Amino acid sequence: MLLAMSSRFFHLFDTALGTCAVAWGPEWLLAVRLPAVEGGDLAVRMGRAVPGAVAGEPDAPTAAAIIGIRALLAGEKHDLREVRLDMADTGPFDRAVYAIARAIPPGRTLTYGQVAKRLTPDMLGDMPPSIVPRAVGQSLGRNPWPIVVPCHRVMAAGGGMGGFSAPGGVETKLALLRIEGAALPAQQLGLF
Repeated sequence: MLLAMSSRFFHLFDTALGTCAVAWGPEWLLAVRLPAVEGGDLAVRMGRAVPGAVAGEPDAPTAAAIIGIRALLAGEKHDLREVRLDMADTGPFDRAVYAIARAIPPGRTLTYGQVAKRLTPDMLGDMPPSIVPRAVGQSLGRNPWPIVVPCHRVMAAGGGMGGFSAPGGVETKLALLRIEGAALPAQQLGLF
């Protein structure tokens, strides 16, 4: 009975990195969750991320998104820009940052500052230029769709990794970049 009343669903699926989850509603994908490195119940985490979501079988667009996520996490240079996201609760600044991140191809990276420079003045409002790269990082930290909005492809200046809010933090970010074949500084690859 609950399944028929809900308009929000989630589905767990296996990938090369472990079990991931997606949630969707009538207006496309609501959230993505990567494997929980520290354990914990992924279904419970998804329920917290998308209140009211119940387990369900993916519709066609969600099934296509799952296929794409699996392919990318298996090392294919798969582009997930075709995955439609429900951005009804996403502000204009975050939308702009996510659009720029989604344009970064697999295996490539930009810095927070490079993303900031691609934002137009109308996207920034009254934000002082000196804090825009930090605001970009905060926006990516709020990203509800890791992998689909590839926040792992945005790095700190000078070859630093920057942060990563998904489970496993920077280690997960580094793993994703390695899977995609991104050129990384030798220190990040563990050669020093």
